Amino acid sequence: MKRIILILLLLPFSLFGQSFKFAQVTDTHIGGSTGADDLRRTVKDLNESKDIDFVILSGDVTEFGSDEELALGKQILDSLKLPLYILPGNHDSNWSESGANSFRKVFGSETFFFEHKGFQFVGSASGPNMRMSPGQIPRENLVWIDSVFQGNLNREKPLISINHYPLNADLNNWYELIDRLKSRNIQLALCGHGHQNQLYDWEGIPGVMSRSNLRAKDSIGGYNVISIGNGNAIFQVKRPLGSLESPWLTVALKPLNKDSKPVVIRPNYEVNTNSTKLIWEFEDHGDIGAGLDSDGKHIFAANTVGDVYALNAKSGKKVWTFKTGGKVYSTPTVSKGVLVVGSSDHYIYGLNAKNGQLIWKLETKKAVLGSPAIKSGKVFIGGSDGIFRAIDLKSGDLIWEFKAVHGYVSSKPTLADGKVIFGSWSNGFYALNEQNGALVWAWDNGHQNRMFSAAACYPVVSNGRVFIVAPDRFMTALDLKTGKEIWREKNPDIRVRESMGLSADGQTVYAKTMDGEVIGVPVTSSGLTVSWKAKLKLPYELAPSAIKSEKDVVIVPSDKGLLTAVQAKTGAILWQYKISNGMINPVLILKNKVIASTMDGKIVQLAL
Repeated sequence: MKRIILILLLLPFSLFGQSFKFAQVTDTHIGGSTGADDLRRTVKDLNESKDIDFVILSGDVTEFGSDEELALGKQILDSLKLPLYILPGNHDSNWSESGANSFRKVFGSETFFFEHKGFQFVGSASGPNMRMSPGQIPRENLVWIDSVFQGNLNREKPLISINHYPLNADLNNWYELIDRLKSRNIQLALCGHGHQNQLYDWEGIPGVMSRSNLRAKDSIGGYNVISIGNGNAIFQVKRPLGSLESPWLTVALKPLNKDSKPVVIRPNYEVNTNSTKLIWEFEDHGDIGAGLDSDGKHIFAANTVGDVYALNAKSGKKVWTFKTGGKVYSTPTVSKGVLVVGSSDHYIYGLNAKNGQLIWKLETKKAVLGSPAIKSGKVFIGGSDGIFRAIDLKSGDLIWEFKAVHGYVSSKPTLADGKVIFGSWSNGFYALNEQNGALVWAWDNGHQNRMFSAAACYPVVSNGRVFIVAPDRFMTALDLKTGKEIWREKNPDIRVRESMGLSADGQTVYAKTMDGEVIGVPVTSSGLTVSWKAKLKLPYELAPSAIKSEKDVVIVPSDKGLLTAVQAKTGAILWQYKISNGMINPVLILKNKVIASTMDGKIVQLAL
């Protein structure tokens, strides 16, 4: 009898869990051509089901993450009669006018943890939040997972993980989640993102990607019904109004083989051994989605937990913290002792740079994701409410408003020739009069798809021209006075995107390509003529962060935490330093030092 009991105790826990079914719906893309109708059909179909216990919606609920799209998604999903567990995907967070805040407000959370009939389910967000890069699980989500696991001490209960992204290099920090899952009895991981049914092996964890709910080229969409029982997970596609299809996959549920070797090579930091000098390093408890500024004594930063803070420039130790009410993607900018920053809580703040105390705040109608530019006591900053503002630096009083911005603003304006120059996420591009906010000129790229907007790059001005790059892979030169196109060119061998900068002598426009190269185009050129090229070859590259130059050094950020210093004359690599595996934000050059932050919360000061 004792032997029988011992054998039962050693059997996988999943064999004792009750059998049940749930539905995985994913990539609904409300705001796309058929997204809303396809989801309505699926909700109706689920409401007619008799044996599904709950529904998981694993991201990309919307096409563009707008408040309007989220509200429509909520309206449709409110008619679902089954319990719903929902996560955001990259389309919900990367182009979010609310700074990825509205998803939590509309649906209550961006994570979930629950138990059902002997199984635990944990779901986390995937990012990337507000900046084009590979996905990234927010640091605050990882901290939350730690707290959940600490509060649920039974490590033997079978666990199923859900994220929008596959748990591989598509996520910059996939290994941080996998390590946490391996500390438990992880038996299955689910994702969306790829719009197709597919089986993976994520370091020994069975991973399953589910098809999109969209109809695509079919007449009707579909989702997966997942049956748990008898030690297996069985996957079947269900099309609304149709019958359940035959199983396309059966996965055995069992404890993970702890000796499984990684299929994907994890990040390597050997490049730092013979690199430039690390002076100090700081690690935030949240993600960092903004650049840095300094008054010489302090380094100013902000995070997605809502903190704006100052570090001692010499030691990297935190000096003070100011708490806003929302995630911050606006780069804190200092002038004359006043630090200005926007927040997704609908406010623009003016803080005392010495101690972080509030001097003034200005309320807006929506999130403020744009970064301020400051000149002659005036702050210039764009928001998500269709308004670009000029504010008095000292008092916070409004000087003027431009109320005709299409889409939201998420970048920093360029100030030149008495103009305020910026792009927005509705294919708009504007030059305003610096004194009164009047429109001097506007330019449109001609696209209907707003994802092609020249809204993430910092416009470069030189030789009477405004240079921009955008996700449509065009580089464009506009006349600074009139906004008319001087040239606009796309080259399949030079796939520029959003990252650009200007040489220290003002004669060359730098641009980073999606193929990981950095090129230089003369400011006098009549087209996309490459006169300079760095001896640098990064992997497939998406980071929109600006390229910076100081004297004879060009600093190139990347989407995987690798910072490169290039010799301006020859293009030779001077040094490389890997900060983390997260996207590098706009960097700060301070005398003979480089200060850089990464999306996963690291800040470093390096010798230039």
